[in-house]
Amino acid sequence: MARFYDTHAHLDYPQLATELPAVIDRARAAGIEKIIAGVRRACQGRGVGEDALARLAQHVEEQIRASGSAEVPSREVGLAILGPLRELDEVAYLRFASVYRDFASLADFETEIAMLRAERGETVPEPVRQAQDADRGQG
Repeated sequence: MARFYDTHAHLDYPQLATELPAVIDRARAAGIEKIIAGVRRACQGRGVGEDALARLAQHVEEQIRASGSAEVPSREVGLAILGPLRELDEVAYLRFASVYRDFASLADFETEIAMLRAERGETVPEPVRQAQDADRGQG
């Protein structure tokens, strides 16, 4: 059974030895709840229902359990959500990915959007390409 934990939980204090199982359970719950809250925020206004979010969470949990890892940091869970979320809603995916993949600039979004378009066999529309070239000083 995969165990989830929040990498921000500091559990190495000796006085926690007797309370460690409860502390770990709370840390896991907090990590998962935080991630699901992030997915819910990313989907806000996108018409993604609670049923779809529950299926996404179930899919990711099964995927992580199948990996055989005994412990999974919450950051890894967040990254595991990216693929299924991309299939569910690309805009929500971009919102969520911008946090979990640490997008630092507009170029990070442009690169990700270009990758999504390439996966679908689309090209960048000419007006967008012209605007991108102008922004880069190439036009």
